[in-house]
Amino acid sequence: VQLQASGGGLVQAGGSLRLSCASSGNIFSMNHVGWYRQAPGKQREFVATITRGGATNHLDSVKGRFTISRDNAKNTMYLQMNSLKPEDTAVYYCKAVTLNLSREYWGQGTQVTVSS
Repeated sequence: VQLQASGGGLVQAGGSLRLSCASSGNIFSMNHVGWYRQAPGKQREFVATITRGGATNHLDSVKGRFTISRDNAKNTMYLQMNSLKPEDTAVYYCKAVTLNLSREYWGQGTQVTVSS
C-alpha cells in the first residue's frame, strides 16, 4: 500500500486547508487510518483517526477545528482544517494500519505553514 498526501501550503491564521491522502490499496479494509504531524524540533504526534466503522478521534487541541473523513470509493482520506493557528504549522503525515494491526503504512508528508 502506498499513501500519497497532498494539500498542504501556506495560509494565514484563521484560514483553512484540506489535506488529502490517496491510497493505492483499499482503505476500507484497514483497521484505521489517520493523520499525524511533526513540528520542527518536536516528536510526531497524533492528530486524528477514523476507524473502519467510521468512528473518529481528534487531538483535543484540534477538536472543533479539524475533521477527518474518508471516501472509501476513492480510497482517499481527508483532513479538513479550519481556523488554523500558527501552532498548527508542521509536516502532516497520513497513516494506514492493517486490520490485524500487524502493519502500518505512512505517506510522505505535506507541509502546512500557518502565518500569524
